[in-house]
Amino acid sequence: MRTTRVSAILAASLAVVLTACSGPAEPVDPAPVGSAQWPMPAGTEIDPEIADGGNADSDCDPTASLSPSARIPDGSTMAEIRERGYLIAGVDQNTFLFGFSDPDTGELNGFDIDIAREIARALLGDPDAIRFRAISSADRIDALSNGDVDIVVRTFSITCERLEEINFSSVYYVAGQRVLVNADANINGMDGLGGRRVCATRESTSLRAIAAHEPRPIPVAVDDWADCLVLLQQGQVAAVSTDDTILAGMRAQDRQSTKIVGERFTTEYYGIGIPKGDEDMVRYVNAVLEDVRDGAWQDSYDTWLREDLGDASPPQPSYR
Repeated sequence: MRTTRVSAILAASLAVVLTACSGPAEPVDPAPVGSAQWPMPAGTEIDPEIADGGNADSDCDPTASLSPSARIPDGSTMAEIRERGYLIAGVDQNTFLFGFSDPDTGELNGFDIDIAREIARALLGDPDAIRFRAISSADRIDALSNGDVDIVVRTFSITCERLEEINFSSVYYVAGQRVLVNADANINGMDGLGGRRVCATRESTSLRAIAAHEPRPIPVAVDDWADCLVLLQQGQVAAVSTDDTILAGMRAQDRQSTKIVGERFTTEYYGIGIPKGDEDMVRYVNAVLEDVRDGAWQDSYDTWLREDLGDASPPQPSYR
């Protein structure tokens, strides 16, 4: 009797299983899928708080530096660098044409790199007697103030505000801010970017100019200019705005998909950053730049920049 009952239960269970297997399966609703978004470079900030220009001396002339001197007296900053045996230069490694790492050799190249090497050549007799330290735009002043580097050669605009914290050489290059957009964009300059995202590096004069423009774009701050190009290529910003020199390097990397538009709306005077207390080094670097303007400047410009920026000559220095 017990065996018969167990057999009946098993048969009933089997029938239920077979019925379930033979019936049509209920469709399963797929998980909702939204549109995929490219990740943004680490540290990207959209519409960050941007400090104002400060209260720099209204009588300041940012283009006027200390008069040059090639003397290297005992105990000077230059003598200490000679004793060490190499110059330490803060530079960029991500800005094509000015300071970038050659993917084939791993060596740093570009206009700013050439200028830094000329200082090493004059001071130490060897353009390779130099140690490059890659720094971001935001780290330039700290690197000098903390004594991490002897000089910064990194598309560094001289401003009265910055002169309160560090020293600068005489002007060795003059640039101006413009706009880089996608090649098919119907944008002719900053006036067409109100309410749209525009990228620049944090702590740069370019980011401040974007935020101050009317109609106001939405500033997007990143660590390096290469990050801006990535954001533009991914459609996460409408434009990149900075010095035409830097934009030329971006366009040279992606000529088919990008274009530079609009006229210059700022004037940027590039100088070599030097720690605040090292006035002897300012004078020495200015003496080196006097010689660089007579030959090496033009050679470097023709190598890296002429194709994208046309003819140019070194700016004349101003001294106080």
